[in-house]
Amino acid sequence: MNLNNGETPTVRGQSRNGAGGSLEDKKTLMKPSTPTRKPQPPKPENAITIAVSSRVLFNMEREQQIYEQQGMEEYLKYQLEHESEPFSPGPAFSFVKALEAVNSRLRELYPHSEELFDVVLVTNNHAYVGLRLINTINHHHLLIERFCMTGGNSPIGYLKAYHTNLYLSADSSKVREALAEGIAAATMFTPEKMKEVSETQLRVAFDGDAVLFSDESERIFKAHGLDKFFEHEKAHENKPLDHGPLKGFLEVLGKLQRKFFEKGLRMDCPIRTYLVTARSAASSGTRALKTLRSWGLEIDEALFLAGAPKGPMLEKIRPHIFFDDQMFHVEGAAELGTVACHVPYGIAQRQAKK
Repeated sequence: MNLNNGETPTVRGQSRNGAGGSLEDKKTLMKPSTPTRKPQPPKPENAITIAVSSRVLFNMEREQQIYEQQGMEEYLKYQLEHESEPFSPGPAFSFVKALEAVNSRLRELYPHSEELFDVVLVTNNHAYVGLRLINTINHHHLLIERFCMTGGNSPIGYLKAYHTNLYLSADSSKVREALAEGIAAATMFTPEKMKEVSETQLRVAFDGDAVLFSDESERIFKAHGLDKFFEHEKAHENKPLDHGPLKGFLEVLGKLQRKFFEKGLRMDCPIRTYLVTARSAASSGTRALKTLRSWGLEIDEALFLAGAPKGPMLEKIRPHIFFDDQMFHVEGAAELGTVACHVPYGIAQRQAKK
């Protein structure tokens, strides 16, 4: 059985032994009780479904090492022996907590609506590990009711059945498989030291080309250079770009934002979105903004960096999650404490392989 093939990715490809807290904290025993009176999850066809792998929601480095070095039977034995010990939070933990905070606000304003985030824990772990995962979720007071444990098989085939709007994993091969199936997906990386983020406002930052938009303009730049890129964007500024793999996720965020706007809460909305792009504003920003407008989508803040590093800007924004198609931007963000996700899509991936 392959438990997500290797270590949880970090900024330099090194594994981490924890996501904060002392060794004694990690050995703190849980009471494996099942909380009562949890809000009922929405029906999958009505929800915005976020599928997260167990190794991005929680830190499972120790367990992964046991599996790789000692094999499946020792791995299962260790999990059983430590069943009452909680996993520590992983890089997706704060993002999931922010989703729950948005849900809480939505339930207050629209008590009968099922347009809510629904988090599904997706893992190719054996069901034998399920009890420890359930106990950990209850320990951390997470509102996750849907699990998919596939016992070594790829979980990708189940994502469409769950009506998945976004899939986050530590395994880049599974992310590529999901993208090939038309599912928004990204490989999540763990910063060495994660920045504190808002507990009341979900902040999501997107790159533009090959993330929200297609890689059309990126192809021009890679093939012909910057001047031709500027000429192309000027000539086509009134022609919307085609959609990229994360456009649909921005759409559902915008749909939920409008529910708050309708209640007069535009300036107190618990969802905030950011476009953080290497494009220049005057030379190539017009087409990006006109494309979003043609789609009927709003972005709260747009940062056109004209090739400058994205990490310092993201450090100020402090998003729960940032999506980019180029690893050097992901690395730069992670080095400064941002939870960054790689979207392996478009021409940049083929050039990286070469």
